[in-house]
Amino acid sequence: MTSITDRFLEYTQYDTQSDPNTGLTPSTPGQMNFSRQLAEELKGIGLAEVELDENGYIMATLPSNIEEEVPVAGFIAHVDTSPDFSGKNISPKVVEDYDGGDIVLNAENNIVLKPSEFPELKKYIGQTLITTDGNTLLGADDKAGIAAIVSAMEYLVQNPDIKHGKIRIGFTPDEEIGEGANLFDVEKFGADFAYTIDGGEIGELEFENFNAALAKVTAHGRNVHPGYARGKMRNSIRIANQLIMMLPRHETPEHADGYEGFYHLMSFNGDVEKTEMQFLIRDFKRDRFEDRKEEMQHLVNKVNHEFGEGTMELEIKDQYYNMREKIEPVMYIVDLAEKAMREVGVVPKIKPIRGGTDGARLAFMGLPTPNIFAGGHNFHGRFEFLPVPSLEKAMEVILKIAELVPSVKKN
Repeated sequence: MTSITDRFLEYTQYDTQSDPNTGLTPSTPGQMNFSRQLAEELKGIGLAEVELDENGYIMATLPSNIEEEVPVAGFIAHVDTSPDFSGKNISPKVVEDYDGGDIVLNAENNIVLKPSEFPELKKYIGQTLITTDGNTLLGADDKAGIAAIVSAMEYLVQNPDIKHGKIRIGFTPDEEIGEGANLFDVEKFGADFAYTIDGGEIGELEFENFNAALAKVTAHGRNVHPGYARGKMRNSIRIANQLIMMLPRHETPEHADGYEGFYHLMSFNGDVEKTEMQFLIRDFKRDRFEDRKEEMQHLVNKVNHEFGEGTMELEIKDQYYNMREKIEPVMYIVDLAEKAMREVGVVPKIKPIRGGTDGARLAFMGLPTPNIFAGGHNFHGRFEFLPVPSLEKAMEVILKIAELVPSVKKN
């Protein structure tokens, strides 16, 4: 049986960065290359009904080894890594028996992983850590989740004395660009519920996330020679800035935490004639989420009232919703994951996701899907690291959930 550490290290060698600009699914060829290898690996460890479709989605089955009918559980992870930082030529470092000090990732460029900047490192003294070499991300988001799922399935195949119902496995492309659930066939997957193994530090268990929308704002101006512009020029940059200044000053990502929502100006491009902005709108409560969208429209209307109708245009597109709405009626699946964690010695940390996962979309497609830790820290950058014992515990949680499903009591 391949060790989970070796499996993860092998997975990091595949460049699977997604790309929001190609319009393809999967968005990059590297994802399909990795998925082909994964599909062969799933067949090799003994899973049934292994399918890789033309869009890069993998589904597979571990058949039940009990007679009674029990719920079908699923485990899902994504093959892509973030486009925010290089995922090419990853060269992981294995730090054994971490001593609590600074970890030099790249001496030549003085790139150092420091507990003074990342105090969570102190939690893992004495453990084996996997880090980057300072030049790339690591890819624990979500190759750690894939490694945990595949290793758990291999263990169940080789240990048939562990009794379990039917289990479905799903690996998706393009989660990092918000498209992982786009072509996921929930009916074909055939699970009663599932878990994404896509969380961060050990113990994370999440069943609620932001309601999310993208707002695109365009300000139209009129350019006139600045020496003769009085009463004629309309500077779209200044008009756009007026909208920004009207938004609540402290309702931004850098001021928000816990269940607090925000408006996030994520891009601003323009000149006198035309300025385009993109905002993320986020909130956990659906009514507050709707209020935020209405407030954005209200402020745009105020700008148009001052400068003339059509000066500013607003387009708002909902991206995903809080999966809590769909999971609360089936809270036994969260209770099941919490019990599994406790039984393998992990203290559950139930908290909201200040973002979204494939599970958020899947829940509204009919597949309630909470999120479970995979163990990594500092995703999407050069300071990403993965404590090996946390990865091993993610695998143990999957095994325990599989073992507990036959005794589950639905709400």
